[in-house]
Amino acid sequence: MPYSVSTVPSNDPTESGGLFARRPSEVRGVKYRGTPERKGEARRNADRGIAFGLLALETVLCLSLFGPQPYFWFWFGSQVQYWTDSVSAGIATIMAGTLTSLLVTVALAKRVDNGWKLVRRAAGYKQERGALEVIFAITVAIAVVIFSFWFFIIQGPGPSVAPK
Repeated sequence: MPYSVSTVPSNDPTESGGLFARRPSEVRGVKYRGTPERKGEARRNADRGIAFGLLALETVLCLSLFGPQPYFWFWFGSQVQYWTDSVSAGIATIMAGTLTSLLVTVALAKRVDNGWKLVRRAAGYKQERGALEVIFAITVAIAVVIFSFWFFIIQGPGPSVAPK
């Protein structure tokens, strides 16, 4: 008896090449309601201001990953080394703390990004994608430029390259 479309469930693994069994909501993707409803001008201006504030907070969170957070964990790891008289304990503290704060910060930034998308939609924009990826890429580029300037200009590559 041949199979018909009505007898095959919509989460059939063959629909995804047999790799995953997905729920129907994951297969069809997120569906947004129609065009956002336009409110008064004052409300839209307030929503734009809130969206700008959330975007600034997201930027500060991403920038903190490349400066204040690692510096704090290096300082804290040095304190752990002093208290325990163990270099390994200090290094382990630095690694665990940096990784934990990275994951917590990115999770928090993702929540802020979701809020930003909602506020943008409330302001009347058809906002479907967040800005976290772009902001993170820009902050990485800024961090690379600043580190390169420090490494090559301020600190210098070392006596092997510098003139005697």
